[in-house]
Amino acid sequence: MALKAKATQEFVPIKEIRDGIILLKDGGLRGVVLANSTNLSLKSSDEQKAIIMQFQNFLNTLDFPVQISIQSRKLDIRPYLLLLENRIKVQNEPLLKLQTKEYIGFIKNFTDSVNIMTKSFFIVVPYTHTTIATDSGIFKGFFSKKSKNTKKVEDELDFEEKRSQLQERVNVIEQGLARCGIKAVELGTEEVVEIFYKVFNPGELEGKIQIEE
Repeated sequence: MALKAKATQEFVPIKEIRDGIILLKDGGLRGVVLANSTNLSLKSSDEQKAIIMQFQNFLNTLDFPVQISIQSRKLDIRPYLLLLENRIKVQNEPLLKLQTKEYIGFIKNFTDSVNIMTKSFFIVVPYTHTTIATDSGIFKGFFSKKSKNTKKVEDELDFEEKRSQLQERVNVIEQGLARCGIKAVELGTEEVVEIFYKVFNPGELEGKIQIEE
């Protein structure tokens, strides 16, 4: 008897992504914060110690767990090459056109021979709301009957309450990293979807998520 193949979604504990927030099948919420990197080797010895100490203090002040994830991918140079090719089309100076073409050829040869990797740093912020069941016995079914509209309103209120709690944690992360000299920003729905798309489609090249300066 042939076994029926299961869809990938069945193995992923994600129910949906709403307003940049990951809703898990067990009712938990996850927020994703993108952080930039800092090169400690370019800092003085005193600056390095200060940054490390500040980061240590930041971790010690957290009263909830976080997950730090690093995603490494081959840099997609195609958008940059397309930009250069478009500039050639509007360039009137023959010498500049020639130099740009030679530069494009150099970039193509260089990226074909060397794997240029880009790294993205993510902090996953969790929130799980714990509830205590109070209904029991024969009255449980009687009092738990609710209309669809009532259930929908209650689910929305529950989501807003959880999101408020999660947002407080995200703010703590962003402020703590800022004190370490690290810029961080919470990702929206499209960015979160892109992350998971890249995870499940590692062979496809896509543009890097960037923090606006």
